[in-house]
Amino acid sequence: MTGRAGVVVRDFRPADAGSLLGMRRLVRPFHVMSPAGLAWQVTGAPAAQRFRLLVAEVEADGEVVGCAGVGLAFDSSEPGQAFANPMVHPDARGRGAGGALLAEAERYLAGLGAESVFAWALADERSRAFAVQRGYRPLRVARYLRLDLRNTPLPRPAAPPPGVRLCTAADLADDPRPLYLADAETTSDEPSDTPGDTLSYPDWLSLYWADPDLDRNLTAVALVDGAVAAFATARTDGRGGYLSAMTGTVRAHRGRGLAKLVKNHSLHLARSAGCTWAYTGNDTGNAPMLAVNEWFGYRPAGTEQRYAAELAARTRDHHR
Repeated sequence: MTGRAGVVVRDFRPADAGSLLGMRRLVRPFHVMSPAGLAWQVTGAPAAQRFRLLVAEVEADGEVVGCAGVGLAFDSSEPGQAFANPMVHPDARGRGAGGALLAEAERYLAGLGAESVFAWALADERSRAFAVQRGYRPLRVARYLRLDLRNTPLPRPAAPPPGVRLCTAADLADDPRPLYLADAETTSDEPSDTPGDTLSYPDWLSLYWADPDLDRNLTAVALVDGAVAAFATARTDGRGGYLSAMTGTVRAHRGRGLAKLVKNHSLHLARSAGCTWAYTGNDTGNAPMLAVNEWFGYRPAGTEQRYAAELAARTRDHHR
């Protein structure tokens, strides 16, 4: 489809990877992703997600100016929910790319039977106006933080408490199910606008464990009697970027300092591996993890806001 000022929306092609990654690093540097991770996002998503990566390009010269990840929230406990996360190059804002991406995303999702769509956008006034004008209501805010691993002293590694053994996800390669069980429990306690169902183990393997950007050697795990008590998941991009994708402690072991223990271990591993910048993200209502990250010395790097709209009303308006 073609938007205002000759902007065309189409599906991702492998040749787009360089342009899209450059744009992502400019707009959202805290979303750490490698070329392999981008390609896997398109080809490795679970079938039930019906994922598409839309690309906006200028019709006249083929310049890539935006993208949007689109699909069904197949892990939601409420049927009919979907997501669309448009992103536009700062120099191309106001040229119709965002509107064209969103319109194609909504058309596609409506065709799949989705009833509501959720979207993340930068928490700035221009993004908010764009969303509200299109009938999206603002929900919660996520805060991203950054740590300079080259120049910020890390806390000295602490000895694990009695009965706790530190290892990495690489040590669980033969059987990652204990990590899956801990991730499922801790994720269910995360702040969310939408109730979710626990991912099945096969879907978790496909969606997370198989992700090439998951750095198993830097993902720190605390074991108690063979079960995962706490973990700090690491994503890397091969060019110095590191993201704490999830840090969690299972309920039975909270209050023992294990989140700090595994995160500190992962950060030390990351610095030794040559990572230069560490990013992390938190819901603004997640006070315990915000306190942990401030203790490490993380500093603000950006914020995003989530929005939602009823898809039936949106697609009806498009066809008037």
